Amino acid sequence: MRSHRRREFLKGLGASVGAGFLFTPFLDSIAEAAPGRKPKRLLLFCTMGTAPQIWKPTSVSGETPTFSEATAPLADVKQHVVLVDGLPSGNPGNNHGAPDGLTGLGFGDPSKQISVDQFIADKLIAAGTKTQIPSLLLGAESTVSGGKSPYYRKDNLPTIASPTSAYSTVFGSAIPTNTTSNDLLRRRKSVLDHLKNEIKALEGNLGSEQKYKLELHLDSIRQIEERLANASSGDNGGGCSAPTKPATDPANPLQANLLHMDVLVGALACDVTRVAAIQWGSDQAMNVDLPEIGLKGEEHGSMIHTGAPAHLDLIKLEKWLSQRFVDLIKKLKAIPEADGSGTLLDNTLIAWCRDMGDSPNHNQNEMKFVLASGEGGYLKTSPGGRYIKSGERHERVLLSLCDAMGVTSFNGFGDPNLSAKSPLPGLAAS
Repeated sequence: MRSHRRREFLKGLGASVGAGFLFTPFLDSIAEAAPGRKPKRLLLFCTMGTAPQIWKPTSVSGETPTFSEATAPLADVKQHVVLVDGLPSGNPGNNHGAPDGLTGLGFGDPSKQISVDQFIADKLIAAGTKTQIPSLLLGAESTVSGGKSPYYRKDNLPTIASPTSAYSTVFGSAIPTNTTSNDLLRRRKSVLDHLKNEIKALEGNLGSEQKYKLELHLDSIRQIEERLANASSGDNGGGCSAPTKPATDPANPLQANLLHMDVLVGALACDVTRVAAIQWGSDQAMNVDLPEIGLKGEEHGSMIHTGAPAHLDLIKLEKWLSQRFVDLIKKLKAIPEADGSGTLLDNTLIAWCRDMGDSPNHNQNEMKFVLASGEGGYLKTSPGGRYIKSGERHERVLLSLCDAMGVTSFNGFGDPNLSAKSPLPGLAAS
């Protein structure tokens, strides 16, 4: 039996429909191992900028932060969390409406503007990872007061504002409403069987060691089918399930976004998308009505600017948003992967991104991120959480998001003149 050279074999395998995600474990077994776990999914949590003095840790010991009042809920999941601070954008004087936050470019040539979510979605498609929805962008009021979302593809991209529309988009067209769990199982198994037969056709071109590894991988696929069968019958968990369909769209945009969060988690669990985002308000405004914490007003005008110097209302809002970020982490952590590779959180990178680092002063001198992944995932985490203060360009965090999702060629993204066109050092586990 003759043996193909590795790259020829990988090229043949890569031509298989869907092989980009179903056969990644097999490819990893015959290719060089990459440090850290590469997530399958990226989830962006996007808000307006904040006031640095309320966001920063009250103290830092080494890299271990003591969370501020505004970020206090993060302490509940600190083992998953990395805070990154102090990163200037390439256009630090840009203010509201600049696409710089997720594109790495300011108000320049619109034809070159693509946000990191869209760039990664395109790269996944090119690599053979095809989902029903390449990128899912949700968020109530993302154009409020003439504002914009942070998502770009040559032009500003809208989000789906209506939770009922979001539900129909994800679970109405991608998974028909009359589809039973057994129907979903048959659909998944037919794809697996198709790819299994296609791979078997290559067996004659493999060396004995590679053939043995392939047989092991095909056995693992059969085990996945068994787990899916158990999931469909109500045994053992499998994570794919639709949330309760919203009866109506809440008038309160923050309540609408809570429904959007459930749709996002369901879409990721059912592998309807690998790239998803939720936007809270727009870059210009967010209407807040949270009677449970005694908070009502508009974030930009009444909390960021007129709330100085104490920013007491902004602290309340940021704390509420921090809890929503924690809720996402916990929802993903509670859902098992169908293939037995841990939980959804173990295979997802979550990034809290902002349009500005210092909203009261309208600049991007200190861009801020909160990143989260599962234990043993892409991020280098610590039991007490991590805080990184860096003077590097914020685009390098965006490049880390690309790197996490297996995208290592950054041509066409961000600032072509960035001298250090590489991920931010110290973020990824080694």
